[in-house]
Amino acid sequence: MFISVIIPVLHETKINHFLSDLLEKKGKENLEIIVVDGDLMGSTLNLISYKTVKKMTSAKGRAIQQNKGAKKASGDILLFLHADTLLPHDFTQLIRQAIYSGNSGGAFDLCIDSSHPFLKLVSRVASIRSRVTRIPYGDQAIFITRDLFLQINGFPEIPLMEDIALMQKIKKTRAGFKILPRKVLTSARKWMKDGIIYTSLRNPLLAILYYMGVPPRVLVKFYY
Repeated sequence: MFISVIIPVLHETKINHFLSDLLEKKGKENLEIIVVDGDLMGSTLNLISYKTVKKMTSAKGRAIQQNKGAKKASGDILLFLHADTLLPHDFTQLIRQAIYSGNSGGAFDLCIDSSHPFLKLVSRVASIRSRVTRIPYGDQAIFITRDLFLQINGFPEIPLMEDIALMQKIKKTRAGFKILPRKVLTSARKWMKDGIIYTSLRNPLLAILYYMGVPPRVLVKFYY
């Protein structure tokens, strides 16, 4: 099965470092890599030095960008990858194994790229949470078959919590979804920028408020 990797970006100055890692890990695998820039001027796209990468612009918003990339993708499996998340070396085999074993999607375990003891704890808690709730977050590299993605009409185009909303739609279909034991490595930059304790408390609190019915358009004001 052919895999399309869809990467939503906005002002990612280190995009070539990220793509270099992805291209190295894919090896000889024939992947389709689509970068969707939320800046209509294409500020991130203009930095990309790899000709095999497909580039497109979109209105800003991770859900909007990912949906637009998915429409252009030709893969049987769609992998939605944040530009600050690094995949394990054998990610293509792991994804295919999950699909061939009867699942329609999945995600990876989470590891935050930091030696800070509290962020190590956050990583462990996130792993447990995603396994118990069966709802991984976007930085866990969610993948899904094209057929299921089309069936559920993709990401709800909301300004925040699009990953949770997508997973809620998937759960309603009762399709098989596997949290893989292998970890992705996610940058600690958002925790370092906004504060480790603040970010670690803010994110689950906003998720709880979303579950309680607070609209994403309200929650996004607190997120940023």
